[in-house]
Formats: sequence, structure tokens, C-alpha cells
Amino acid sequence: MKVLVTGHNAYIGTVLVPMLLEAGHEVTGLDNYLFEGCTFGDEVDDVPSLRLDVRDVELDHLRGFEAVLHLAGISNDPLGDLNPDNTYDINHRASVRLAELAKQAGVSRFIFSSSCSNYGAAGDDLLDESAAFNPVTPYGESKVFVERDLSLMADDDFSPTYLRNATAYGVSPRLRADLVVNNLVGYALTSGEVLIKSDGTPWRPLVHIEDISRAFLAVLHAPREKVHNEAYNVGRNQENYRVREIADMVEQVVPNSRVIYAEGAGPDKRNYRVTCEKICTELPEYQPQWTVPRGVEELYEAYKRHGLTYDEFVSSRYLRIKHVRELIEQKRINDRLRWVDAGQGAGDQG
Repeated sequence: MKVLVTGHNAYIGTVLVPMLLEAGHEVTGLDNYLFEGCTFGDEVDDVPSLRLDVRDVELDHLRGFEAVLHLAGISNDPLGDLNPDNTYDINHRASVRLAELAKQAGVSRFIFSSSCSNYGAAGDDLLDESAAFNPVTPYGESKVFVERDLSLMADDDFSPTYLRNATAYGVSPRLRADLVVNNLVGYALTSGEVLIKSDGTPWRPLVHIEDISRAFLAVLHAPREKVHNEAYNVGRNQENYRVREIADMVEQVVPNSRVIYAEGAGPDKRNYRVTCEKICTELPEYQPQWTVPRGVEELYEAYKRHGLTYDEFVSSRYLRIKHVRELIEQKRINDRLRWVDAGQGAGDQG
């Protein structure tokens, strides 16, 4: 299929695109390249792409595509909290506008990268896709709004699907150090401390970015009627962990590391567990390969091979919020997260 991947040059996109190409798809990217140069390891081999803010997409940009895989957006809670209106503008309003234009352009499939953050403060029960939403951040709320509005657009000509990804982890050319598994392993290796910033009790469903990519492929390849206007929790049933359990795994893998709690660490409002039975049952192509223990080992080996230092790990290269603040301070982007030099492209992709 001829597919457009928004946010293709960021954390998940740089892993998803090679898998799409390997499966024989014709891929075009769309990205503002906000994190160009924030590279872990070798530089990314790019695909034909539009250097474009997702807020600036026009109808002609979307003509000729059979599917849009929409990853672009403000990518986490701290960045979302920096300017909530930006979060709603980019994650919600621009996403809905993109879908509306895609529909006008004759794009039949629209796969939206949603989030289990939709469930927010949900307690200890296992949640399926029918569970009530209870987002606690602008990031989570923006994902809920997109699902709501896209579902109203679904018809015989336009088929949206919502992938509610668990908390991502794993090695990527656009590595993120602000994700819990990536973060704990990095701190353990570079400082000897597995630093927990909450009280360690919150539940998190976890999923490797390769398995998120497998979910996109499984939806793309599924019969349209099977995935039409459907939501799927993306992960594995067994991969729900308390943060302190993840920290214990890291301590076991990284030599001479020990678990410590940040001073004043308290409970985290985000607390949810999910079941991924639906995607595993209904989409047999979806065969997740990763577990958190294996992912911890992958990250440790990759960090060690790279020669990762503490200063590099906590720098703006791998921390989204720090990178964006740095670009604002340098006046390279404005407070609306748009490039000051219009030739560079603008917005935020995660």
C-alpha cells in the first residue's frame, strides 16, 4: 500500500518505517524534524518525506495515499503540560483536521496512535477497550478527544482505527530518555542508581516500540471491516508492572546498581493496568515479541556499546522537554512550537 506516516522521524516512526518497507509498502513521511540530530547511534536513513508541521497539512499533501498512520504529536505528559493549549492544538485539533482532509482526499484507512493514558487514574483492575476514560493530563485528554471526533467521521469511505499503546520502551535512533524503562536503565548504567521518581506503586502497561510497530502493520493488513472504527490496547496481558518491579529488574541486570527513591517521591496519579486480549485474539498477525526483562537487557547492552555517559543521558539530546526548552531559549522555535526559520518546518512530533 501507499502509506503516509506522520512523525516518521521520531522515536516510534524511525522503527516503524523500516518494518513497513520490509513488508513491501511504499512509505512517505511527514515530520517537522524537531528532533533531527537527537540521534542515538547511527543517523537515520530517511524516506521521501514532507518537511511539514502537522498543523499545516493541506488537501493536496494527502492525495494518492491509501492509508495514513498518524504518530505525530506532543509526545509525553511533561511536554504536554508545558503549554496545554499547544497540546490541544497539535494533538487534538490538528489530528482531527488531518483526518478530515484525509477523508476528503480519498484516504480510506486512518490508523491513530492513541494511548493507554486515556484510562489515567484507574486503579488496579484490568481494563479492556470498553473501560471508562479518566485522563489526568492534557496529553491523555487530547488522545480521548481525537478518538471521540474520529469515530464520528467513520463511514463506508473512511475507516479509522485507534491503537491505545501501552507505555513504550526500547532502543531507537531517536531515543527517548523520558520513558520509564529507558530512563531507569540509563540512570542505573551511568550513575549506579535506579532512580524512582514516584513511590513505585503505580501500575503501568509496557510495550516495546517494535511491538507497537507490529500492531500498526497488523491493522494495516487486516480486512477493513475487522478494524473499522475499532480501538485496541497495544501490549501484552503479562506486561503490566508496578514501577518498583521494573526498577528491581533493572537492578538485577545492571551491575553494581541499586534502587533508590527520589527525595519526596510520592504517588503518581497515573495508575492503570490493561488487557490486550482483543488485539491478540482479533488480529492474529499481531505477535508481540518483547518482554520488559528482555527490553532491559537490550537497553543495557545498547547503552554500554554506545559508551553512554550520565551527562549525555540527561542532556537535551534524549529528553524531549529539555530539547524543546533549549530550542525556545535559542529562539529557534517560538512558544507555539513553530520554527522561527520557516524553511526548517515546525510543530512537534513524538
